[in-house]
Amino acid sequence: MTAWIYLHGFASSPQSNKAQYLRDRFTEIDLNLNVLDLNQGNFTHLTLTRQIEQTVAAFPDYDIPITLIGSSFGGLTAAWVAEKYPQVKKLILLAPAFGFPTSWLSRLEPSQIKQWQDSGYLAVYHYGEDKQIHLHYQFLQDADNYPLSGLKRSLDTLILHGINDDVVPIQVSRDYANQHSRVKLIELESDHGLNDMKARIWQEIQTFIGNN
Repeated sequence: MTAWIYLHGFASSPQSNKAQYLRDRFTEIDLNLNVLDLNQGNFTHLTLTRQIEQTVAAFPDYDIPITLIGSSFGGLTAAWVAEKYPQVKKLILLAPAFGFPTSWLSRLEPSQIKQWQDSGYLAVYHYGEDKQIHLHYQFLQDADNYPLSGLKRSLDTLILHGINDDVVPIQVSRDYANQHSRVKLIELESDHGLNDMKARIWQEIQTFIGNN
């Protein structure tokens, strides 16, 4: 048996469109997809370290293989968890944020970044809550501990990424696939959300997981 864990994206929630869709599809084939709430009721003090620790805390106590499914920042988290914990045997990554934080910071004005550093907080629109929530500067500081060059492990990995993604450029997934063996990259005619590709994503996931 395999344990399945889903990690939603930045400023999203377990109620996201993709999370709910995939959980329902897994239920239809009698598998449980554990969709974590990475906000933990405290989005303000979110960090990549916290997400990694929360994911590991959700591992089964016994030694069974784990497949992580991660969307965007959740995909980056999944990759780091797999790097540190060999119990993770497979990765399914949806528009993984390998370019973080550079790609994300490029969307901010220099004055916004300075204000964030000076005040300690930046107002961020949270899609799951449908409102602005302050994010502590520690989020950015913590990210410096996770250079992309630190992701060295190769394991069976499926990446689905939209070629029209204007949040996380598809080139970061192309680069990752070129640098790691056992990666299958599927490029889709879609944007960052991939919400118009849910049926295709599920089809590819079923093929990838086989009889697990």
